[in-house]
Amino acid sequence: MHLCTIPLNFLFSKDLIFSFNMKKTLLALLAVLMALPFGLSARNKQPVTLSVISYNIRTGEADDGTNSWRYRYPASAMMIMDQKPDIFGLQEAYDYQVRYLEEYCPGYKSVGVGREDGKKEGEHMSVFYNKKTVSLLKWGTYWLSETPDKPSIGWDAACRRTATWALMKDKRSGKKFYFVNTHLDHVGWEARKNGLALIVNRISAMNPEGYPMVLTGDFNMTIDRPEFDALKKIMLNTRETAVKTDRHETFNGWGKGEGIIDYIWFKGFSSCTEYETITKPYMERVYISDHYPIRATLIF
Repeated sequence: MHLCTIPLNFLFSKDLIFSFNMKKTLLALLAVLMALPFGLSARNKQPVTLSVISYNIRTGEADDGTNSWRYRYPASAMMIMDQKPDIFGLQEAYDYQVRYLEEYCPGYKSVGVGREDGKKEGEHMSVFYNKKTVSLLKWGTYWLSETPDKPSIGWDAACRRTATWALMKDKRSGKKFYFVNTHLDHVGWEARKNGLALIVNRISAMNPEGYPMVLTGDFNMTIDRPEFDALKKIMLNTRETAVKTDRHETFNGWGKGEGIIDYIWFKGFSSCTEYETITKPYMERVYISDHYPIRATLIF
């Protein structure tokens, strides 16, 4: 039927007008849903989580008998591939330990420098990340000393100490976040106090946008120490705030040590659902390091 032959009373019938109105309504609703990428279906989606690990791997230079690096090295890679964190902070690792994990933990990449020369010499405070879930935007390292922009020893420290920071982007949510990894001195109390104060000041200064922030590390002191007071004012301890948590020691000393001195701190995330001290054996080794790795699950 040609349009010119359609009766006028048909063109303006109630049924046809109703049909036109329904189509217009449906098209308008479709346009709204298309304009909102996180539309109604987003309400049914699971929240995006970030799995974080802090791990003091124990320096490969130490003579620990049968616990030396040459005997236990596969266990560290097995732990990472079993836990599959999105990102983790590694402490005490020498360059060859970092390279080993990069080679035998497929999909992971790291940033960090040796604390002795700002290149490869000495222990690294490396940040490892899963390339499938997060991407690196920028990063850097500073020394915990009076001259933080060059290799140096601070205050009464026994050795050089550093913090490595990275600005990351979560590929699943598109959200940016900062990650900082450190290792405070094991001897000097002034070094621990002032080193942590330096980190707290830099955390505040580096993040004017207010992105979520994670801080991992071996702090070489228990949570009751007053040196933590300033940090407690700006960040939360995952062990204390997680919905599911534990109270296990983190320093094992190959079975002769005790104490909770490793931490994962956070701010800007909605919550921490789980904290765990990873005591699971790998490669039939009760201790894969003289510290247990610790893991937390954060919600954006």
